[in-house]
Amino acid sequence: MSDIQSFSKRLIENLERVIVGKRQTVELTVIGLLCQGHVLIEDVPGVGKTVLARSLAKSLGCTFNRLQFTPDMLPSDVTGVSIYNQSNRKFEFRNGPIFAQIVLVDEINRATPKTQAALLEAMEERQVTVDGITHGLPSPFMVLATQNPIEYEGTFPLPEAQLDRFLLRVRLGYPNPLDEIEVLERQQLRHPIESLAPVIKVAELLAAMEAIKEIYISSPVKRYIVDLMNRTRQNNDVYLGASPRGSLGLFRTGQARAALDGRDYVLPDDIKALAVSVLAHRIIVSPAARLRELSSERIVTEILDNLPVPGGDYEEPIK
Repeated sequence: MSDIQSFSKRLIENLERVIVGKRQTVELTVIGLLCQGHVLIEDVPGVGKTVLARSLAKSLGCTFNRLQFTPDMLPSDVTGVSIYNQSNRKFEFRNGPIFAQIVLVDEINRATPKTQAALLEAMEERQVTVDGITHGLPSPFMVLATQNPIEYEGTFPLPEAQLDRFLLRVRLGYPNPLDEIEVLERQQLRHPIESLAPVIKVAELLAAMEAIKEIYISSPVKRYIVDLMNRTRQNNDVYLGASPRGSLGLFRTGQARAALDGRDYVLPDDIKALAVSVLAHRIIVSPAARLRELSSERIVTEILDNLPVPGGDYEEPIK
């Protein structure tokens, strides 16, 4: 696991050259990358959502495309389009921006639901189908999407099916005063992202993605994950609980977090640390709870506080 820990350390340190004082968010983004998942970065404008996504792309030796979502965008602007070639009298497919290893979808909730839905097949199956023909996407493939809170004007809430495709939802938040001063100093002459160089090769990334699958998870920790899922489905304040995809998300991200910490086994603390980021966006709060201004993050936190943690029966792997 030392190789994955070293890999992650290099990547995180490179990202922190640009993103100041947001270690937890940076680590969650790297966990999403290692798990071959997609990350939704949600926060108010101007806190560095797009910069985080661009910094990750520049830190990797991967192909990169950026999509700026707008209300007049069409699904073909995402996936690509078939064009008739008069010279050979055949239709030829022209790749859309989705055909890259790292795709930044900026302000995803500015586009209409029809265009948002164009990402569904790509995110889940790593392929797109245009005019009945399926086209595979490159490997690795990761979507980093940014969005403003849905209360802002000119936004279209993401449908539940699309939210469930995101492995993690992270937030940056405002920096503290000292960090904000450092941001000002770093950008006095030029933006630090301009000097950011790749520190990871694609072969290293693919090897790390496979290696984390070998991290051991004991039966009590698996049961802890399933019990947590069931609590979200049985909660009176929840209209729709977390799906089995959420269980798989916690399972895989727990493995990645353990590897970042240099361990070859998952602890219940890994699951607790990741639960809000993995599950909160998958939960639909009931109308009555929404009237009480009860958020999905708070519901998950309360479930964690009341759910017994595996203790004495926890089993570490035999070395």
